[in-house]
Amino acid sequence: MKPIRLMSSFFTVGVWTLLSRVLGFIREVMILSLIGPGPLMDAFVAAFRLPNMFRRFFAEGAFNAAFVPMFAKRLEGGEDAAAFAQNAFSGLFFIVTLLTGLGMVFMPALVWATAEGFSEDGRFDLTVGFGRIVFPYILFMSLSALFSGILNATGRFAVAAAAPVLLNIFVIGALTLGALTDGDAINWLIWAIPLAGVAQLTLTWRAAAQAGFSLRPKRPRWNRDMRDLVVIALPAALASGVMQINLVVGQLVASQYENAVSWLFAADRLYQLPLGVVGIAVGIVLLPDLSRRLRAGDDAGAQTALSRAAEISLALTIPSAVALIVIPLTLVSVLFERGASGTDDSAAIATAVMIYGLGLPAFVLQKIIQPLYFAREDTRRPFYFALVAMVVNAALAVGLSPYVGWLAPAIAATVAGWAMYALLALGARGFGDAAKVDARFRRRIWRIIAASLVMGVALWFFNIQLSTLMAVPWWRALGLTILLGIGAVAYFGAGQALGAFKLSEFKSALRRGGS
Repeated sequence: MKPIRLMSSFFTVGVWTLLSRVLGFIREVMILSLIGPGPLMDAFVAAFRLPNMFRRFFAEGAFNAAFVPMFAKRLEGGEDAAAFAQNAFSGLFFIVTLLTGLGMVFMPALVWATAEGFSEDGRFDLTVGFGRIVFPYILFMSLSALFSGILNATGRFAVAAAAPVLLNIFVIGALTLGALTDGDAINWLIWAIPLAGVAQLTLTWRAAAQAGFSLRPKRPRWNRDMRDLVVIALPAALASGVMQINLVVGQLVASQYENAVSWLFAADRLYQLPLGVVGIAVGIVLLPDLSRRLRAGDDAGAQTALSRAAEISLALTIPSAVALIVIPLTLVSVLFERGASGTDDSAAIATAVMIYGLGLPAFVLQKIIQPLYFAREDTRRPFYFALVAMVVNAALAVGLSPYVGWLAPAIAATVAGWAMYALLALGARGFGDAAKVDARFRRRIWRIIAASLVMGVALWFFNIQLSTLMAVPWWRALGLTILLGIGAVAYFGAGQALGAFKLSEFKSALRRGGS
């Protein structure tokens, strides 16, 4: 069995995720430029959110939270992991195919439930039409996620991490063709999504077959393994359901305001870059690693894995959060302000970006702590914690909207994120030494924060100095590149001087990642 090397695997996933997020930026820039905030983009965002919401249940969410630890333990113990995977695949295929059919039939009800504010104008019919085209993406994405879970559990992270890149490649290609042929950009965009899902499924399916797990749709069999899988997955599914309620509440509030759905979507894309590269990458690698270490009784190894994951995550996340808080308007205006997206849009998006930046560390910390529960097949308590976070989110999103308007969902999401992290951290105290960070992490975390503050001051000062350069349209990208370069030098220089980290550690991890 192929061993999992935590740091090199993290960098493998991180690099591919970074590529996906960079291409995602290009995708969002093109969408904002060719379509722009307004009814069409609002309808697209609401439609595309539907398969993404259900993906939290059947893709990287609840199903994989149960499947990956169970599969990894069977792999570790020399049990019949292939038969377990085959039956899980067959069951997932049946359930998600049924869900896809029902979703397409009852699409008007789904749109009304998630964007009720659209029912008073033309956005409702647009969203229903778009939703019926993109909803089958959930089938392809869910099956692809199962194969990705198999690959991750066997220590083969590259293909699984590369698969999401295909969505951005397909969308960018479609939008480019639409622009070159003077076609309707929104139609090219909508049809590219299910085609990208087919490509992602094909890639991961073939990679899993090459790893020795060639799975085909068969009649699912109800047995003890499937019962255990459902028992473990159900609380995680309920927890994911609670999280989706948070998104729905936010979208319901935003749908009452013109362009707000588009603005929040663009802001979400920006803060998702560090969240995806760091938090999700670490979570993907950490879950199978912890599952196998706990199965082997290696509590010391589990503690080391958790500590290094937290250390590298926060060393990259905290400075990212500081940048989102200190220079949000500069980031947004350079990245998104062109074509159909104007200065008012940039100002609105930047405000939401700053609010999301305050919650970024909490969202990443959740990705680190949750595997402690899932590796022990404990999905119940995260569900209870998510219920509390849901109440916090809903109360703030609805309660604050009369006072702060469309920004209420962003504030609510940030506060609920910190509440969820606090509950997860308190609940993990009973897991023993394996759930505690080591002395090295405790020494370094405060130095990481100090280095991030030094970087924040440098960004604030040089943002003012470079404002004249970035006011010239053709030089804005160069100005932002210089500014971010100064920030990176300030952060890594201060971090090295303060002992927050050693640059040699990053270099050695990168070398191992490429080996």
